[in-house]
Amino acid sequence: MVVNDWDTLAADYERARTREDSFDRILEWPAQQLMLGDLTGLSILDLGCGSGAKDRSFLDAGAASVVGVDISGAFIENDDPRLTLIRGDLSDPESLEGVRGRVFDRILFLASLGYATDQVHTLRAARDLLAPGGQIIVQRSHPIRYAVERAEQNGSSLGEEYFSSSPNVYPSGWNPSVTMSHPTQTVSGMLNVFAAAGLHVAEALEPVLSDEAAERFPHKRDQLNRYLGVLLFRLVPVAAS
Repeated sequence: MVVNDWDTLAADYERARTREDSFDRILEWPAQQLMLGDLTGLSILDLGCGSGAKDRSFLDAGAASVVGVDISGAFIENDDPRLTLIRGDLSDPESLEGVRGRVFDRILFLASLGYATDQVHTLRAARDLLAPGGQIIVQRSHPIRYAVERAEQNGSSLGEEYFSSSPNVYPSGWNPSVTMSHPTQTVSGMLNVFAAAGLHVAEALEPVLSDEAAERFPHKRDQLNRYLGVLLFRLVPVAAS
């Protein structure tokens, strides 16, 4: 059966994320911090926040307030009034109690936008929640990763799989008993979604392992050399003409 069962996967993801050699720890988190920049005094909305552990770290980095939203609801214990954790679907952030009527300096989709019911709608809603000068940070898996994996599995070519319209269906790396499914996307498709939502790419980042991490974890280096990693985008609203 194909499911996106985050009630099942939440604990598995958190265990995988905290491993010493996890890509989140050695590749994604450093790149996310770089893309976020100075958080001093900022308000943050983290859509697809997982346990909320990173949201607490944003407060430690100087953020004034953080709201985290995740469909699983498997949150860390929280008694900090500056941190609000909400169980809900990121597809319609403007409808969520605790989000509706507020504005944010940073809105984050860290490996979560692909699970939105309608990415353009979700990004438009996020854009409308931005404070003046606000930014949206999106992290996506590099689409070539899935194309290479499927080409290897199907005995097909990279181009065939990269431009395929069939969804990606695969056992979760966090729990192989759960099968994941989400739409295939190309880089141009990602950019077109941003444009349709009225957003402009102010900066893009394709992070690589540091020399230290590559030497320490050669199996992760080899995996990235073969399948690539993630893309990060800093998005800002298109100025009205």
